[in-house]
Amino acid sequence: MVKSELIQGYIQGKLRLINSKPLKNLLITTSKVLFRILCLAAFLFGINIYSTAQEIVPEITIKKTTDFKVNGKGNSPQWEQTEWFGIFPQKGPKQAIAGTNHPTRVKVLYSETGIYCLYDCQDETLTSSIKKDFGRLFTEDVVEFFLWPNTDYPIYLEYELSPRNKELLILVPNIGGAGMGWRPWLYEKDRKVQHETSVTGGKRKNKAKITNWKAEFFIPYAVMSPIVKKAPPSGTHWRANFYRIDYDQEPTYYTWAKTSGSFHEYEKFGIIAFE
Repeated sequence: MVKSELIQGYIQGKLRLINSKPLKNLLITTSKVLFRILCLAAFLFGINIYSTAQEIVPEITIKKTTDFKVNGKGNSPQWEQTEWFGIFPQKGPKQAIAGTNHPTRVKVLYSETGIYCLYDCQDETLTSSIKKDFGRLFTEDVVEFFLWPNTDYPIYLEYELSPRNKELLILVPNIGGAGMGWRPWLYEKDRKVQHETSVTGGKRKNKAKITNWKAEFFIPYAVMSPIVKKAPPSGTHWRANFYRIDYDQEPTYYTWAKTSGSFHEYEKFGIIAFE
Protein backbone atom coordinates (compact mmCIF):
# COMPACT_ATOMS: atom_id res chain seq x y z
CA MET A 1 0.00 0.00 0.00
CA VAL A 2 2.78 2.39 0.96
CA LYS A 3 4.70 1.57 -2.21
CA SER A 4 1.68 2.17 -4.47
CA GLU A 5 0.97 5.48 -2.74
CA LEU A 6 4.57 6.57 -3.28
CA ILE A 7 4.35 5.68 -6.99
CA GLN A 8 1.04 7.49 -7.34
CA GLY A 9 2.47 10.58 -5.60
CA TYR A 10 5.51 10.56 -7.87
CA ILE A 11 3.35 10.39 -11.01
CA GLN A 12 1.07 13.18 -9.81
CA GLY A 13 4.10 15.36 -9.07
CA LYS A 14 5.44 14.88 -12.60
CA LEU A 15 2.03 15.71 -14.07
CA ARG A 16 1.86 18.92 -12.01
CA LEU A 17 5.29 19.86 -13.33
CA ILE A 18 4.28 19.22 -16.97
CA ASN A 19 1.08 21.21 -16.55
CA SER A 20 2.83 24.14 -14.87
CA LYS A 21 2.54 27.44 -16.71
CA PRO A 22 6.33 28.16 -16.89
CA LEU A 23 7.05 24.78 -18.47
CA LYS A 24 4.15 25.12 -20.92
CA ASN A 25 5.44 28.53 -22.00
CA LEU A 26 8.96 27.14 -22.40
CA LEU A 27 7.70 24.27 -24.59
CA ILE A 28 5.63 26.63 -26.76
CA THR A 29 8.55 29.06 -27.19
CA THR A 30 10.95 26.23 -28.02
CA SER A 31 8.59 24.77 -30.64
CA LYS A 32 8.18 28.18 -32.30
CA VAL A 33 11.95 28.71 -32.44
CA LEU A 34 12.52 25.24 -33.92
CA PHE A 35 9.80 25.80 -36.54
CA ARG A 36 11.38 29.11 -37.59
CA ILE A 37 14.78 27.45 -37.87
CA LEU A 38 13.23 24.72 -40.04
CA CYS A 39 11.54 27.30 -42.29
CA LEU A 40 14.81 29.28 -42.63
CA ALA A 41 16.76 26.14 -43.50
CA ALA A 42 14.09 25.16 -46.03
CA PHE A 43 14.33 28.56 -47.72
CA LEU A 44 18.15 28.70 -47.75
CA PHE A 45 18.63 25.17 -49.07
CA GLY A 46 15.53 24.90 -51.26
CA ILE A 47 13.92 22.16 -49.20
CA ASN A 48 10.17 21.74 -49.48
CA ILE A 49 9.01 21.02 -45.94
CA TYR A 50 5.58 20.00 -47.26
CA SER A 51 6.83 17.44 -49.79
CA THR A 52 6.58 14.55 -47.35
CA ALA A 53 3.40 15.73 -45.67
CA GLN A 54 1.03 16.61 -48.50
CA GLU A 55 -2.03 16.27 -46.30
CA ILE A 56 -0.92 19.21 -44.11
CA VAL A 57 -2.83 22.42 -44.78
CA PRO A 58 -0.45 25.34 -44.15
CA GLU A 59 -1.69 28.29 -42.09
CA ILE A 60 -0.26 31.74 -41.46
CA THR A 61 -1.42 34.66 -39.35
CA ILE A 62 -1.26 38.00 -41.14
CA LYS A 63 -0.76 41.24 -39.28
CA LYS A 64 -2.77 44.43 -39.67
CA THR A 65 -1.09 47.55 -40.98
CA THR A 66 -1.76 51.15 -41.92
CA ASP A 67 -2.17 51.77 -45.64
CA PHE A 68 0.91 52.62 -47.72
CA LYS A 69 1.86 52.99 -51.38
CA VAL A 70 3.55 50.04 -53.08
CA ASN A 71 6.71 50.73 -55.08
CA GLY A 72 7.81 47.27 -56.22
CA LYS A 73 10.88 47.26 -53.97
CA GLY A 74 9.24 46.15 -50.74
CA ASN A 75 11.15 48.70 -48.68
CA SER A 76 8.21 50.38 -46.95
CA PRO A 77 8.68 50.25 -43.17
CA GLN A 78 5.31 48.51 -42.76
CA TRP A 79 6.84 45.32 -44.19
CA GLU A 80 9.25 45.11 -41.25
CA GLN A 81 6.45 44.04 -38.92
CA THR A 82 5.98 40.65 -40.58
CA GLU A 83 8.13 37.68 -41.61
CA TRP A 84 8.84 35.92 -44.89
CA PHE A 85 7.56 32.45 -45.70
CA GLY A 86 8.68 30.26 -48.58
CA ILE A 87 6.89 28.81 -51.58
CA PHE A 88 8.40 25.74 -53.23
CA PRO A 89 8.47 23.85 -56.55
CA GLN A 90 5.93 21.13 -57.19
CA LYS A 91 5.09 19.03 -60.23
CA GLY A 92 3.13 21.04 -62.76
CA PRO A 93 0.66 19.83 -65.38
CA LYS A 94 2.08 16.81 -67.25
CA GLN A 95 5.39 16.99 -65.34
CA ALA A 96 7.06 13.87 -63.97
CA ILE A 97 9.25 15.86 -61.56
CA ALA A 98 9.32 19.41 -60.27
CA GLY A 99 11.43 21.99 -62.09
CA THR A 100 14.58 23.79 -60.96
CA ASN A 101 14.26 25.72 -57.70
CA HIS A 102 15.07 29.42 -57.40
CA PRO A 103 14.34 30.37 -53.77
CA THR A 104 11.11 32.34 -53.52
CA ARG A 105 9.52 33.98 -50.49
CA VAL A 106 6.40 35.97 -49.69
CA LYS A 107 5.09 38.50 -47.17
CA VAL A 108 1.42 39.40 -46.55
CA LEU A 109 -0.32 42.18 -44.61
CA TYR A 110 -3.85 43.52 -44.41
CA SER A 111 -5.40 46.90 -43.62
CA GLU A 112 -8.84 48.43 -43.27
CA THR A 113 -9.05 48.73 -47.07
CA GLY A 114 -7.32 45.69 -48.56
CA ILE A 115 -4.55 43.05 -48.67
CA TYR A 116 -0.85 43.64 -49.44
CA CYS A 117 1.43 40.99 -50.96
CA LEU A 118 5.19 41.06 -51.59
CA TYR A 119 7.01 38.36 -53.59
CA ASP A 120 10.82 38.06 -53.65
CA CYS A 121 11.96 35.81 -56.51
CA GLN A 122 15.53 34.73 -57.21
CA ASP A 123 16.03 34.23 -60.94
CA GLU A 124 18.58 34.03 -63.75
CA THR A 125 16.69 35.03 -66.89
CA LEU A 126 13.49 37.03 -67.31
CA THR A 127 10.91 35.45 -69.59
CA SER A 128 8.49 38.33 -69.94
CA SER A 129 7.49 39.57 -73.40
CA ILE A 130 3.79 40.39 -72.86
CA LYS A 131 3.28 44.16 -72.92
CA LYS A 132 -0.41 44.44 -72.04
CA ASP A 133 -2.58 43.83 -69.01
CA PHE A 134 -5.03 40.90 -68.93
CA GLY A 135 -2.91 38.85 -71.30
CA ARG A 136 -1.95 35.18 -70.89
CA LEU A 137 0.63 36.06 -68.25
CA PHE A 138 0.83 32.49 -66.95
CA THR A 139 2.65 31.44 -70.14
CA GLU A 140 5.70 33.43 -68.95
CA ASP A 141 7.37 34.35 -65.64
CA VAL A 142 4.66 35.36 -63.20
CA VAL A 143 3.58 35.38 -59.56
CA GLU A 144 -0.01 34.52 -58.65
CA PHE A 145 -2.25 34.99 -55.63
CA PHE A 146 -5.53 33.07 -55.24
CA LEU A 147 -7.96 34.23 -52.54
CA TRP A 148 -11.13 32.40 -51.44
CA PRO A 149 -12.82 34.52 -48.76
CA ASN A 150 -16.24 32.84 -48.60
CA THR A 151 -16.03 29.05 -48.70
CA ASP A 152 -19.83 28.74 -48.96
CA TYR A 153 -19.39 29.29 -52.71
CA PRO A 154 -16.76 27.90 -55.13
CA ILE A 155 -15.81 31.42 -56.25
CA TYR A 156 -12.34 32.86 -55.70
CA LEU A 157 -10.12 35.71 -56.83
CA GLU A 158 -7.07 35.12 -59.02
CA TYR A 159 -4.40 37.80 -59.38
CA GLU A 160 -1.28 37.54 -61.55
CA LEU A 161 1.62 39.97 -61.96
CA SER A 162 4.54 39.71 -64.40
CA PRO A 163 8.08 41.11 -63.99
CA ARG A 164 7.13 43.84 -66.51
CA ASN A 165 4.36 44.93 -64.11
CA LYS A 166 1.50 43.63 -66.27
CA GLU A 167 -1.49 42.29 -64.39
CA LEU A 168 -4.36 39.85 -64.73
CA LEU A 169 -7.26 40.04 -62.28
CA ILE A 170 -10.22 37.68 -62.60
CA LEU A 171 -12.98 36.21 -60.47
CA VAL A 172 -13.22 32.46 -60.99
CA PRO A 173 -16.49 30.53 -60.48
CA ASN A 174 -15.21 26.96 -60.29
CA ILE A 175 -18.26 24.77 -60.89
CA GLY A 176 -17.56 21.05 -60.82
CA GLY A 177 -13.91 21.60 -61.63
CA ALA A 178 -14.66 23.82 -64.64
CA GLY A 179 -13.53 27.40 -64.00
CA MET A 180 -13.70 30.42 -66.28
CA GLY A 181 -12.40 33.83 -65.21
CA TRP A 182 -14.50 36.99 -65.23
CA ARG A 183 -12.78 40.37 -65.58
CA PRO A 184 -13.78 43.21 -63.19
CA TRP A 185 -16.20 45.94 -64.27
CA LEU A 186 -15.67 49.60 -63.31
CA TYR A 187 -12.05 48.74 -62.59
CA GLU A 188 -10.90 52.17 -61.48
CA LYS A 189 -10.20 54.44 -58.51
CA ASP A 190 -10.63 52.63 -55.16
CA ARG A 191 -11.55 49.38 -56.97
CA LYS A 192 -8.23 49.14 -58.82
CA VAL A 193 -5.27 47.01 -57.69
CA GLN A 194 -2.05 48.93 -56.96
CA HIS A 195 0.98 47.07 -58.31
CA GLU A 196 4.69 47.60 -59.01
CA THR A 197 7.70 45.41 -59.76
CA SER A 198 11.49 45.80 -59.65
CA VAL A 199 14.49 43.88 -60.98
CA THR A 200 17.99 43.41 -59.52
CA GLY A 201 21.13 42.50 -61.45
CA GLY A 202 19.86 43.45 -64.91
CA LYS A 203 17.23 45.26 -66.93
CA ARG A 204 13.47 44.75 -66.75
CA LYS A 205 13.10 43.36 -70.25
CA ASN A 206 12.53 40.01 -71.92
CA LYS A 207 15.48 37.57 -71.81
CA ALA A 208 17.52 39.88 -69.57
CA LYS A 209 20.04 38.21 -67.26
CA ILE A 210 19.15 39.10 -63.66
CA THR A 211 19.56 37.83 -60.11
CA ASN A 212 16.20 38.72 -58.56
CA TRP A 213 12.82 40.33 -59.19
CA LYS A 214 10.14 41.53 -56.81
CA ALA A 215 6.38 41.94 -57.15
CA GLU A 216 4.39 44.09 -54.75
CA PHE A 217 0.64 44.67 -54.94
CA PHE A 218 -2.38 45.82 -52.97
CA ILE A 219 -5.83 44.30 -53.61
CA PRO A 220 -8.68 46.47 -52.27
CA TYR A 221 -11.69 44.78 -50.72
CA ALA A 222 -13.83 47.02 -52.94
CA VAL A 223 -12.88 45.04 -56.06
CA MET A 224 -14.17 41.86 -54.40
CA SER A 225 -17.61 43.27 -53.52
CA PRO A 226 -20.11 41.82 -52.71
CA ILE A 227 -18.12 38.73 -51.69
CA VAL A 228 -16.05 40.96 -49.41
CA LYS A 229 -17.67 44.15 -48.17
CA LYS A 230 -15.20 45.32 -45.52
CA ALA A 231 -12.07 44.40 -43.61
CA PRO A 232 -12.35 40.96 -41.97
CA PRO A 233 -12.62 41.08 -38.16
CA SER A 234 -9.70 39.79 -36.11
CA GLY A 235 -9.79 35.99 -35.91
CA THR A 236 -11.36 35.54 -39.37
CA HIS A 237 -10.01 32.71 -41.54
CA TRP A 238 -9.89 32.81 -45.35
CA ARG A 239 -8.48 30.25 -47.77
CA ALA A 240 -5.66 31.27 -50.10
CA ASN A 241 -2.69 30.09 -52.10
CA PHE A 242 0.52 31.71 -53.34
CA TYR A 243 2.12 30.65 -56.61
CA ARG A 244 4.95 31.41 -59.00
CA ILE A 245 5.81 30.11 -62.47
CA ASP A 246 9.37 30.46 -63.80
CA TYR A 247 10.47 29.65 -67.35
CA ASP A 248 14.30 29.71 -67.16
CA GLN A 249 14.49 26.20 -68.60
CA GLU A 250 11.55 23.85 -68.16
CA PRO A 251 8.62 25.55 -66.39
CA THR A 252 8.90 25.49 -62.60
CA TYR A 253 5.63 25.73 -60.67
CA TYR A 254 5.89 27.04 -57.11
CA THR A 255 3.18 26.78 -54.48
CA TRP A 256 2.56 27.40 -50.79
CA ALA A 257 -0.23 24.86 -50.26
CA LYS A 258 0.61 21.80 -52.33
CA THR A 259 -1.77 20.75 -55.12
CA SER A 260 -1.82 17.87 -57.60
CA GLY A 261 -0.56 20.17 -60.34
CA SER A 262 -3.39 22.57 -61.11
CA PHE A 263 -3.42 25.93 -59.34
CA HIS A 264 -7.22 25.81 -59.34
CA GLU A 265 -7.61 23.04 -56.74
CA TYR A 266 -9.20 25.51 -54.35
CA GLU A 267 -10.14 22.89 -51.77
CA LYS A 268 -6.39 22.42 -51.14
CA PHE A 269 -5.73 26.11 -50.49
CA GLY A 270 -4.01 27.02 -47.24
CA ILE A 271 -5.46 29.19 -44.46
CA ILE A 272 -4.74 32.84 -43.73
CA ALA A 273 -5.82 34.00 -40.26
CA PHE A 274 -6.31 37.70 -39.65
CA GLU A 275 -4.61 38.84 -36.45
